[in-house]
Amino acid sequence: MSSPRVQSALARAAEAARRGPHSTPPDGQRRTRHLAIGDPQADISRFFAVLDRHGLLGPDGWLRPEVQLVSVGDHFDWGRAPEREEVATSALRLVAWMAAHPADQAVLLLGNHDLGRVGELASFTDARFAAAQAEADRIYQGDDTDEAREHDFLTRYPEVPNVELVARDFSTFREEQRDQVAYLLRAGRFRVAHAAAEHLLVLHAGVTREDLRAVGLPESHQAHAPTIAAALDRALDTAVADWKQGPLSIPGLYQPGNAAYGEGRGIFYHRPSLRPEDAAWRAATPRRRFDPHRLPPGLTQVVGHTRDKRSRELLALPPEETRDGVLRHLVTDGTTLRYRPGVPPPPGPGEAVLVFTDGGMRESPLELFELFDLDTRAPARPLGNAVPGGQG
Repeated sequence: MSSPRVQSALARAAEAARRGPHSTPPDGQRRTRHLAIGDPQADISRFFAVLDRHGLLGPDGWLRPEVQLVSVGDHFDWGRAPEREEVATSALRLVAWMAAHPADQAVLLLGNHDLGRVGELASFTDARFAAAQAEADRIYQGDDTDEAREHDFLTRYPEVPNVELVARDFSTFREEQRDQVAYLLRAGRFRVAHAAAEHLLVLHAGVTREDLRAVGLPESHQAHAPTIAAALDRALDTAVADWKQGPLSIPGLYQPGNAAYGEGRGIFYHRPSLRPEDAAWRAATPRRRFDPHRLPPGLTQVVGHTRDKRSRELLALPPEETRDGVLRHLVTDGTTLRYRPGVPPPPGPGEAVLVFTDGGMRESPLELFELFDLDTRAPARPLGNAVPGGQG
């Protein structure tokens, strides 16, 4: 059984979604707890159960007033094909529930799945997407596709780079999601990054020195989180102001995919990789892979996007040590690199740090899923009303 707080939150979320796109402005209230939560690609009831286990929900179904919650992005797309309708509704309600909080209490950061609604999927209606998805499902078989049939598919749906995106990656798209994302972008509610402290930055997948140069930041400013967040958000706001129709792109930071360009690229897609076969992806900006040795020294970045298994594959580390749910970290001095579970020690001179928060919310045992406390830089300790058993 779920707790009364979870049930109240579910009711609030349904109400918020029924209202249509909206955003509550900042209220200026002082928050004493500041937490980051990894990719919420899970049913909304599970998301609320995670919050409830940590004591973050009030009896009214909203975040407790002293809590600020930063969501690192990717609020859409998960689950199996038979679950698509339920998942589409769940994700819309979660975003609406977050947006109904004051903007300085519930911070919405963009992930590639969020941007996909106004990127690769910008021109699709529900009917056209349903037709494309039915065909993509027939073509897409696990990791194998029929090249001739896929080529024919892309001639009719040139907005997407491959059938996998329609069948799996962005599989729960609905027009009302795009309306919500577009509204929150134009309202300035969806952000690229959040500065939690002078040298502590939260965003979906991280930035390198090259990415920061792309938005005009010299090396001397690349460890100062407020300056970085302002520059990244300014690039977003400029792109949104110029965006009239079609796919949104953010020069230097985000280019959605299509049949001619290939898969989308940029800071919302990219992952740290040391594999030789990824060298071409690491060579330019925007890209899909980056060299972790090029992270800005002196800066700690809190990110989602990449689970432990995928991180280990890309960093050529033993896969048998994979763990879901827990926080992880990567530390580099530009030459050496270490990747471990848990939170990092205080960085040394010249070190750059990534803290990974994507623990696989849908797959991880509920009791193992950790949030990152931005104040203590440790796994979040539950507040007073936490429920040890969470949702049953």
